[in-house]
Parts: sequence; structure tokens; C-alpha cells
Amino acid sequence: MPKPKKGPRLGGSAAHERLIIRNLCRELIEHRAIVTTEAKARRVQPVMEKLITKAKRGDDHARRQAYAVLRTNTAKRSAGYFDYVYELFDVIAKEFDPDREGGYTRIVKLPSRRGDRAPQAQISLVMEKVAKKATVKEAEKTAAAAADAEAKEAEAAEETATTETEEAQVSTEDAATETAEAPAEIEEKTETEETK
Repeated sequence: MPKPKKGPRLGGSAAHERLIIRNLCRELIEHRAIVTTEAKARRVQPVMEKLITKAKRGDDHARRQAYAVLRTNTAKRSAGYFDYVYELFDVIAKEFDPDREGGYTRIVKLPSRRGDRAPQAQISLVMEKVAKKATVKEAEKTAAAAADAEAKEAEAAEETATTETEEAQVSTEDAATETAEAPAEIEEKTETEETK
């Protein structure tokens, strides 16, 4: 048997809770935003996120899984039939930004309900384009500037190292010539001293 989730159920039984979540998912697919209690919105959000992920995948197996959750494809409306699975897979999934990899729904808290002071919330589909935050862009700019500065410092260090090695080679050559000249000078000095 499946293990029930901790905490109070919506409705009286597990079957009733599934019916409530199913109906909320259907209404969210049809209207794109619904107002309900905060507890119901929090329970329907992960179910709707999974349905939208399957809709973006779009294969037949995903359609069957969505049908298993929504149970019926159509509902009779005044102007005809409304197909939930078609609306989810062929309309809503194509409206989402391809760069969005989650966070398809948004819960916004509203003032409490007037009759029983129940906390209300609006759950809606997030259709906006994904934009990087300004702080992320600034961080990327500073990181790029720091990388450029490090590259310039590394080039300068290489240049100074090569000049230092060239200078060291020149100084060792000079020292070698001086040491070669030094014995000759010493011999000359000793000869001059002996002649005196």
C-alpha cells in the first residue's frame, strides 16, 4: 500500500484528496490562474509542475500519464468540449519558454477569506521569459574583468621573467669574460712588480 503523506488531508479520505487535486489541476489548465486556499495551492503545485514537465516532453507515454492524473480528456462546456490533455500538451507547453527548466507555477498569498478567515492564495502559470538576474550579470562582468586582469598580470610576469633570465645570461657572460681577463691582469701585475 502507498504510504500516505504526513499532515492533514484535503477532504475526508485519500480518494477525496485526489479528486480535489485533480479538479484544481483541471481548473488551472483551463483558466491559467485560480484562487484557492493556501494549503490546496501548496498541494496542487508539485502535481501541476510534473504535468507540465511531461507536457513539454510531449510523447505518447507522457500523454497517458497526464490522462491518468486528469482522468478525463474533455469536459462539456457551453460552447462545446474542452480537452484538458490537448490544452496542456499542445497549447500551454508551447507557450512556456524553452529555457525554463522548472518553476512553471507561482503561488501568491492573498488576504484571508472573508467568511472563515482561511488563508487564500492565487496559483498561476508562469509564462514569462527566463531572464538572468542583474546581480548575476554584474557578477559575470566582474569575473570576466578579473580574468582579464589575471591574464595581463601573467603576461607581464612572463615578460619580466624572460628579461630577467636574459639579463642573468648577459651578466654571467660578462662575469665569465671578467674572470678570464682577471688572471691575465694578475699575471701582468706580478710581472711588473717583479721587474721593479
